[in-house]
Amino acid sequence: MLTMTSPISYPHTAPLLIITAFALLWLLSACDLQTNALSEREARIRTRESELVTLFAELVEQKKSLQQHATHATSETHSIDASGAEHDCVCEAQPETTSPHEPVTKADDKIVLGGVEQLHLDPPGLEFSARIDTGAQTSSINALNIVEFERDGKPFVKFNLVHPITGEKIELTRRLRRYVRVKELGNRESLRRPVVRMRVMLGTIDERINFTLENRSRFKHQVLIGRNLLQDLAVVDVSKKYTTLKNDPPETHGTK
Repeated sequence: MLTMTSPISYPHTAPLLIITAFALLWLLSACDLQTNALSEREARIRTRESELVTLFAELVEQKKSLQQHATHATSETHSIDASGAEHDCVCEAQPETTSPHEPVTKADDKIVLGGVEQLHLDPPGLEFSARIDTGAQTSSINALNIVEFERDGKPFVKFNLVHPITGEKIELTRRLRRYVRVKELGNRESLRRPVVRMRVMLGTIDERINFTLENRSRFKHQVLIGRNLLQDLAVVDVSKKYTTLKNDPPETHGTK
């Protein structure tokens, strides 16, 4: 007689299988994370390699550029030396000459001027006493009866100076260079004044500079010398006066 037997059960096997399955899943997850980390690291390495290659290429280009620049500079130096040597030869063969348009003094040979000096003005080819003012940008001169007009399509200005000895009026005509705006003390609006160019001889200084035309009758000195003449040429000691020697009046020129 056959008897039915119940299936064999393993009560302790199921939890073990579950634990094993979770362990396998964890290992697979850890492997995936490690794989992703490795992939990201490889991507960063490839990016750095690309940057290094680009940087190396730029360095090579800069090196070539510096070499070409050095070669060009060397060739220019040889050219300058050759031209300088040729110029020296010409200077030795010819006597020294001084251009009449060059100033008598150089910037590094500054003279000492006092607060008031005697200067030669051309035109009119006379000596005037002048106030030396380092606070003024542009020099100015006493001008009366100013009249502006055109000649051959170019602007000119006619005005009168007062003779420093006789007091007579001297009429001058000069080319009008430009205008400046000057605001006098107490005036709300600035005044437009014409500017002309004249030759000044002051001690060893011989320059053509701009003068603003204005009525200086209320001042003791008809001429005021500003920084447009003094800069790089002179230093001023206001405690002194008439430090320069009076030279014989040089030849006048009609250049405007």
